[in-house]
Formats: sequence, C-alpha cells, structure tokens
Amino acid sequence: MLQNANCYEFKVGGSGDWSVPMDANANNYNQWAERSRFQIGDTLSFSYSADKDSVLLVNKADFDNCNTASPIEKYSDGQSVVKFNHSGAYFFISGVHDNCVKNEKLHLVVMADRSHNNQTASSPPPSPSVDEVPPSPAPSGEEAPSPPSDSGETNQTPAPSQESSPPKNGASSTVMSFVGSAAALVGSSILLGF
Repeated sequence: MLQNANCYEFKVGGSGDWSVPMDANANNYNQWAERSRFQIGDTLSFSYSADKDSVLLVNKADFDNCNTASPIEKYSDGQSVVKFNHSGAYFFISGVHDNCVKNEKLHLVVMADRSHNNQTASSPPPSPSVDEVPPSPAPSGEEAPSPPSDSGETNQTPAPSQESSPPKNGASSTVMSFVGSAAALVGSSILLGF
C-alpha cells in the first residue's frame, strides 16, 4: 500500500496479483478487503497477464452470478489501476468466467472522503437563536388580540407559550446538581449546628 497525500494506492489482495486463489473455496480477496479501509480518492491496482485475464467492474447481481457479459468497466492492460470516485460498494470479477467461479472476485466498500473535499451535501444552517425567531402571525381571517387595557380591573395570567423552551445542556444540569448539593450541605450544617 502506497500513500500519496491523503490517498492510498492499494494492491489487490495485498500483493497486487489478480489470479485464481490457491484454494478456490476461499474468499481471499474479500477477506483482504475486510481488513482494509478504502476511501474516496484511493486507488486499487491489479497486476495480471493481459493475454489470459482481465478485471471487470460489475453490479452485485453480475458479481453473484459471475456474469461477464455486461460490465460497468473493463480493464485489460495487465496493470490496471482503479480510482474510487464515490463511496459505496464496488464489485470486481475476473473477465474469465471460469476464474470468477473459482473466486477470482472482490467485493469492497469505499468509505467517505477523508479530506471532505468531495462533499455533495452541505450541512444544514444552524438553528436561529430564540431572539431571532419572528413571532407567528395570527391565522388568516382572525385578528391578533388587542393588548390589555390599563384600567387594572382584570389581572390575567398570560397563556403558556406554545413554543418549547430550548433544551438544557449537560453543563447546566451538572452545575445545577452541584449547586443543589452544596445548598443541601450548607442547609444541613446550619440545622444540625456543625
């Protein structure tokens, strides 16, 4: 594995050799991929005999069935390098059907971009503070209630706000817990005369 800036070049299977595994029942390439962490911008190199094999990038159904008829991409130069341009699953099989059946195939998952240069969705803007939230308008067809008169005849209690108060953070809970404990200690000391 070679590192270039924040990207890595992986050699398929660790050695780069793309061939039928010694044990055709083993999933050597998939086991290797499970131990590796692929990111957007990384590359994967395949080394093989161009006159005897190739590498196909396929969908999951073609991977499962070793279907070589309709690849997404075909690499056949003997020294193929694939760059991961998006996160998600990648499926590679041998261009030789019999080799694929003997587990010359690879499924790997590419994680998100480690440099965050390829973000497609921006984060949502921060929520406005309580001071910035404009008051709700009165429903259409209704008038806003008039302010109470200054006569002082009635002392109405304002209706509770329909908006919930902002959630308290952990720091304020901790401070309140500490203050409450300290007050209990001082209060019990005064009562017990210590």
